[in-house]
Amino acid sequence: MTDRPLRPLTDIDKTVTDFTDYLLLERGFSPHTLAAYSTDVRHLLTYLDERGIRLESCRRADIEGLLCIIHDMGIGTRSQARMLAGLRAYFQFLRMEGYIADDPVELIDAPTRGTRLPDVLTREEIDTLVAAIDMTKREGRRNRAIAETLYGSGLRVSELVSLPLGHVNLEEEYLIVDGKGSKQRMVPLSPVAAAEIRLWLDERADLPVIKPESGHLLFLNRRGGALSRIMVFYIIRDAAAAAGITKTVSPHTLRHSFATHLLEGGANLRAIQEMLGHESLATTELYVHLDRSHLRKELLLHHPHFRQHVD
Repeated sequence: MTDRPLRPLTDIDKTVTDFTDYLLLERGFSPHTLAAYSTDVRHLLTYLDERGIRLESCRRADIEGLLCIIHDMGIGTRSQARMLAGLRAYFQFLRMEGYIADDPVELIDAPTRGTRLPDVLTREEIDTLVAAIDMTKREGRRNRAIAETLYGSGLRVSELVSLPLGHVNLEEEYLIVDGKGSKQRMVPLSPVAAAEIRLWLDERADLPVIKPESGHLLFLNRRGGALSRIMVFYIIRDAAAAAGITKTVSPHTLRHSFATHLLEGGANLRAIQEMLGHESLATTELYVHLDRSHLRKELLLHHPHFRQHVD
């Protein structure tokens, strides 16, 4: 130990820039890793700032709280481990530069694969899955709309099959979702999903019979009744198989992929949680309301099926 006084952390942004410069110039890290580590650090800084915690006061429990939130969002262990590696490298840099005396990440173990989360699809696999849906079948248009809605808005399958027509606003491109505990949330709808839903609604109107008890629902089966969760499972599973995807794929895979792609693209944690309808098991705090314009901004910046309409 040394009695050398610590350097003041007066410019946090500069430490992030210096950190990435160090990784590039002295460690030879790839641009992809630099971008990922920088994003991970930004997630931490936002997390600390929202809780009024100074960076130099960050402790192991704070890091573990962030990791618990990431896990609760359904992010896979590989991405969790990557984030931990980025934070570990950042705090090692701060310690080396004399900003902090103790490393809060030092004794935290990387997440194990003991509790296996659903596989996450790459962006290319998502596109391949959607393209593999058989459009020669009568239900093809509906199935494509289902896949795009699951991935574009991060819905649970139970939320999808119970989604009322009246909760779908195609002009302003958002959904009102009835989540767990009878809590409603507003979720932006991707332009891709909105276009597919419009095409499905044209076909839906031509169904021979629409049963009274299910007529208010967006998605129906071929007999005009409510679509079951197991049927959605088969739709997504069969599309994945037709696309040649060997991962274990279910509707929840698309939800996890939605969250993972947003997180790895740099989206705000609170925005992701709001869209998923999650409350963190780590903190049990209620997350602040985020208006639709803010959520749409996050998606336009970070979700593949929103970005392709602004690039």
